[in-house]
Amino acid sequence: MRAKITYLVTAAVLVFYFVLAGSRGVWLLEEGTWITVTLGVAVLILPVIGIWFLWANTRFVARANRLATELEAEGGLPVDELVRSPGGRVDRDSADAVFARRKEETEDAPDDWRCWFRLAVAYQDARDTPRARKAMQRAIALHDRKPARA
Repeated sequence: MRAKITYLVTAAVLVFYFVLAGSRGVWLLEEGTWITVTLGVAVLILPVIGIWFLWANTRFVARANRLATELEAEGGLPVDELVRSPGGRVDRDSADAVFARRKEETEDAPDDWRCWFRLAVAYQDARDTPRARKAMQRAIALHDRKPARA
């Protein structure tokens, strides 16, 4: 829940920034000189990119959460079997061992979104966020391509 609140607050601050920057960009366009118009266009590009980025990330998180909910209903969420330090940090050897199992499981069933989801969790536990994101994107793509159940 704390992560959701943090995400919503951050998104709200970003939207406020986008509106503020956009209004300054429009103001520069209204000035009408070639310098202010050029700067106004440049300033307006930033909120457009930011809105796209925020939308893409929000969509990704919503789709990943939908997969997690479905996997939880099936009883297929990965069990947290990682060894942790007294401070709560994941033991690297433990994360590597779990990752090796998840990778092997995914290699055995490369078209199963559930395996890719669990692999993404293992990548995240191993602190490899870029690969975790790619694995989750693959899980989402596989899930969305599956035929509808009768």
